[in-house]
Amino acid sequence: SGSGPGPGPGRWVATACVVTGASRGFGRSLARLLAPQLGPGSVLLLLARSAEALAELAAELRAGATGSDTGSDTGSAELRVQCVAADLGCEEGLRRAGAAVRELLQDASFGRLLLVNNAGSLGDVSKSFLDLTDLEDINSYFSFNISSALCLTSTALRAFGARPGCSRTVVNISSLCALEPFPSWALYCSGKAAREMLFRVLALEEPGVRVLSYAPGPLDTDMQLLARTRTGDPGMRQQFQRLQEKGQLIECSVSAQKLLRLLQEDSFPSGAHVDFYDI
Repeated sequence: SGSGPGPGPGRWVATACVVTGASRGFGRSLARLLAPQLGPGSVLLLLARSAEALAELAAELRAGATGSDTGSDTGSAELRVQCVAADLGCEEGLRRAGAAVRELLQDASFGRLLLVNNAGSLGDVSKSFLDLTDLEDINSYFSFNISSALCLTSTALRAFGARPGCSRTVVNISSLCALEPFPSWALYCSGKAAREMLFRVLALEEPGVRVLSYAPGPLDTDMQLLARTRTGDPGMRQQFQRLQEKGQLIECSVSAQKLLRLLQEDSFPSGAHVDFYDI
């Protein structure tokens, strides 16, 4: 799969890399793995709501504390890390994030754009379909989980443009819930399904952009804790409890490593849905 700059395990060319929901869980693990992969002249832009958690992560990445302790952190020391604390669910936060992305991508020296749409929320899983009657709640859920990913992605792709010899990759952190319905999870399932379809349309419209929807599997995160304790449907709740009891939840770093390998090999069909368990 030698198409496009920087395939294989070597470090990538100067990359503008944007990760949303980077302050914890899967986003944080992925940022840690991406940092040493980014070649000289790269910038890693981290977006999340918590300024404090972002600052901590940025300091760790700048110090080159990623990877092994054998002095292989040469890349991290010269990596520029930027943080934007913004709530993508509100207009002001999305505007601030979009402005930061546009400003970053004015730089013509990048040979690669990588945008990872990871930010997302579970919604109120204690409610069944028939309990979902509050329009404001429903709209704010979709605004954060669908609209913001669409706006940020279109903003980034427009700002970067089609630069000759450059590669553009957009990742959507998806879920089995994008494909399968689950009781109590009407918002989450429909949000993930809508988002996935948006990115399939992008892949169709923009053949020069590499598009991937990656389902990271049942991760051992705060979101999974919510799923185990708050899900209204008792069968679903027990299913998640059993996963945890049997030690079948996946460490974020393990799943993030699989995504990194997918991006390095760069052989997925654009627009594809790839699940953790498929690899």
